Amino acid sequence: MDFFEAHMKEDAKRTAPLADRMRPRTLDEFVGQDHIIGAGRLLRRAIQIDQLSSVIFYGPPGTGKTTLARIIANTTKAQFLSINAVLAGIKEIRDSIEAATRALSLFGRTTILFVDEVHRFNKSQQDALLPHVENGVLILIGATTENPYFEVNKALVSRSRIFQLRTLNENDLHTIAHMALADAERGYGTRKVVLEANALDHLAKTSNGDARGILNALELAVETTAADAEGCITITREIAEESIQQKAVLYDKDGDAHYDTISAFIKSLRGSDPDAALYWMAKMLYAGEDPRFIFRRMIILASEDVGLADPQALSVVVACSQAYDYVGLPEGRFHLSQAALYLSTAKKSNSTLAFFDAIARVGTDVENEVPDPLKDASRDKEGFGHGKGYMYPHAFRDHWVAQQYLPDSLKGRVFYQPSDQGFELQIGQDVARKREALVEAMIDSDTNNNAASSISDTATWMTRTTSDNELAHIRDRIFELAHINSESLFLDLHGRSGLLTLEAMRHITTGGVWSLCHDETSERTLNHLTAAAPALDKPTVLRTSFDTWEEDVRARGGHMPVFSCIAGRDCLVTIPDAGFFLTGILSHLCSGGTLVLAETIRLESQRIADLIPSTASTQEACGILKRAEDEAYATPTLGQHTSDSLVKTLSEIHSAKATASTEVHVPMRHISRSTIDTWFRSNPQGTAPSLGDRIRAISSQEKAESVRLLLQLHLGNADIPWKTTVVYFSLTKKESPNTKPKVVVKKRPPKKVV
Repeated sequence: MDFFEAHMKEDAKRTAPLADRMRPRTLDEFVGQDHIIGAGRLLRRAIQIDQLSSVIFYGPPGTGKTTLARIIANTTKAQFLSINAVLAGIKEIRDSIEAATRALSLFGRTTILFVDEVHRFNKSQQDALLPHVENGVLILIGATTENPYFEVNKALVSRSRIFQLRTLNENDLHTIAHMALADAERGYGTRKVVLEANALDHLAKTSNGDARGILNALELAVETTAADAEGCITITREIAEESIQQKAVLYDKDGDAHYDTISAFIKSLRGSDPDAALYWMAKMLYAGEDPRFIFRRMIILASEDVGLADPQALSVVVACSQAYDYVGLPEGRFHLSQAALYLSTAKKSNSTLAFFDAIARVGTDVENEVPDPLKDASRDKEGFGHGKGYMYPHAFRDHWVAQQYLPDSLKGRVFYQPSDQGFELQIGQDVARKREALVEAMIDSDTNNNAASSISDTATWMTRTTSDNELAHIRDRIFELAHINSESLFLDLHGRSGLLTLEAMRHITTGGVWSLCHDETSERTLNHLTAAAPALDKPTVLRTSFDTWEEDVRARGGHMPVFSCIAGRDCLVTIPDAGFFLTGILSHLCSGGTLVLAETIRLESQRIADLIPSTASTQEACGILKRAEDEAYATPTLGQHTSDSLVKTLSEIHSAKATASTEVHVPMRHISRSTIDTWFRSNPQGTAPSLGDRIRAISSQEKAESVRLLLQLHLGNADIPWKTTVVYFSLTKKESPNTKPKVVVKKRPPKKVV
């Protein structure tokens, strides 16, 4: 660089915008984002020790993505290259790869490639980077305002650690403004500037978390305000308002902000909060959202979430939509507001979801034939009897008659469950009466003498299964083995959050459900979940323990019930003598009754040490971690049963017929960095030691810290396949010879002699 180039570079620095001049040069100057670069955080440590792996910085504009890349460039010993995806093409990518390969082969020097707006690269351009990131020639730092999980090549994402930067809060923006006013080299430290507190508050609030926004506004205010006689530039609230005339709303019609804001709007309508609904709708309109898009979502909600609780809702929203098309903006905002206010204040019902239960049944059932009375009689009445037996509802009183409309295999099946809200409350009462009459008709019919038992009980829709997760699978397996019916007397040994209790309530109508809760939280949760159920359908919830449950049940009911099914999940964890415990449980089953348990085998489930790759550098730490885990799993509180020991225990119980099966589940589990930190916190005296306590006991504080850092590096904020071993077993109680009824033969009395 010659003298003139150096002089031009210095001039460019002096004339650059304030936001560019004040860009932080070190981590100590960086403001905000403490969740990723705060003291002790992984990214900060990686930058400080120059051990950075490929990363992608994702966040809104003005939050520090490019600045972090420049700080890394100032601190790393690696070769640092930078390209912008908007301007660069395959040629620039190849030049960067060649330079990186040359630096590695000639000097053994790693290369960091910073790609700004990385989501702008097309698939082929991103693919061109992939092999060189994978083999270590390049360390990629990508910056993007778009969600990388959607906009960046999945292969690149999987080989990079994602750091999400958040919009800065007002305190951060205050700090940035004060730094600019105090910095004599790059800011206004050499000038006498007074920034009034209310002016600073306005700039911070209207910058929308964007550091660049507040610095640009501050620069405009200072440069356009004349100094007074003493050379002082005073920035008042009025000047601040002129300098940042309106708030820049963060709202990308194709990005996360678009979907997050419309989600907040819909949830506010569904939650009957008119204030929040108006706010989120105003934000969308202010940012230029198409009002027709908002109307489309409200039309959907009028049927999905309001439905028959207020049948006028759909008419009102459609009318408002048509009125908007006729009037247009700006007056059309009245129609948007009217529709939003009507929906947010209307009674709510999601009973229209019944259709999806029906369509799911259609998809899983074998093809059901239309009953003959419902078939078209115009063509095959004489030959096949189609339409014969159909009763015309208008010929009867109230224009209704009880007759079968569902296929034979679905007699009595309930899909539509009316809510108790608004107009639908009246509908529900009418539907219930008709269903009761229909059941009576079905009972009288000789086609299905058990029709009543096929009717879904009234608690069926009390709780909906919303996810197909590991617990849902365990619940379904338990009930496959339980074989309960509507008359069963069911006992849930470990109520917890109601996983088994609520499912039993769906199946049992004339029997009963008991649930044992072992702590106050479980008892309170179950009582809350079942509060809305009819009194006769509510379970008997009992706070107890395995040591006293029999006495507590007798105290509640006056005697010990004889159950037809007893089930539980993870009941044997702290039970040392499983055989004795199970024999005691079986004594409360009726002959032929079933005990079903699903037990998680901790000793055969996931070990953290197995998740760390075994290398020379990790061998010592993995060994310490494995010893600590072995010690932890040897404690009774985590259970000492294995799948083999439980199966052996079952085989020794002669009063029941036993079956067992073992399943290994490998669900994905998210492990956050804060979770790992929790593992290493010291637990109070008298409580079970933490993983960190155990490691410190067998090694040292320094070793424990090295293990923690290793886990943060490999597992922090990652989705990990987590092995879980579950044993399902059922015991069907055999009929005891002593319980067989005695046959009494009555002797004929002798004849009287006359």
